[in-house]
This record gives sequence, C-alpha cells and structure tokens, in this order.
Amino acid sequence: MKTYQTKQKEIKQNWHLFNAEGKVLGRLASQIAQILMGKEKSYFVPHLDCGDFVVVLNVEKVKVTGNKEKGKIYYHHTGFPDGLRAASLEKVRSEHPERIIQHAVLGMLPKNKLRDQRMKRLLLFSQETHPYKDKEFIVHN
Repeated sequence: MKTYQTKQKEIKQNWHLFNAEGKVLGRLASQIAQILMGKEKSYFVPHLDCGDFVVVLNVEKVKVTGNKEKGKIYYHHTGFPDGLRAASLEKVRSEHPERIIQHAVLGMLPKNKLRDQRMKRLLLFSQETHPYKDKEFIVHN
C-alpha cells in the first residue's frame, strides 16, 4: 500500500457562517481556526491550505468572561521609537470590533507561511448584513 497525498486541485473550499452574538471569544476563535486550517477534512495535510472560507457576523457582540472587558490589553508597536501602544478590550470593541476576533484567531493558527493566506479567508462584519448572500453556507450556531 502507498500513502495517499492530497493534491492542491482536489481541495474543495466551502463557506461557513458564524453569528458571534453571545458566543465566548476563545471558544469561537478556536472553532474558526480549525475551519480555516481544514483540520476537520479527511484529506487534511499540514503543508497545503485545505481550509474553508469563514464569515462572522455581529463581531461587536462577542462575549468575554471575567474582568477581560477592562483588564485585557491589546498591544501594538508603531515602528517608531517609543511607539508601543496599548488599548483595552473595551476601547478596541468601540473603535474596531473586528480586530478582537481577528487577533484571537491569528494567535491560534500555526505560525508558518500559510497563516496570511488563511487569514484572508476570514471575513468579519459588525452587522447582520454581508455581501456574500449568493454563497451556500454551512451555518454554525
């Protein structure tokens, strides 16, 4: 017997729809990361991008547990000297709510050359409306 190797042309990408309203951030992000990697597929191989497209609605309504609303801090650096900036989850939620889920999912994906490619398939929206109505979605509750 020979080991079967999946080819790039054999990979089929589906569309998944999540509603983040009332969902806990970490649990939602881990589900999304699994789908973006394609881990649930029978033909998954780590060196190919087997993942699917993920559309997430109502990203500003995602829940966090404990005191994370005020205590969780997001850091980024501007690239200039003394450019370290910090913002609480509360501030990020009011200004850029999609960055909350984006940051969580980014940290759960493997740190390799496929990560940017996978993150491009994560589509985040603050409202119920989105421009991908024509796609056939697998809806996750």
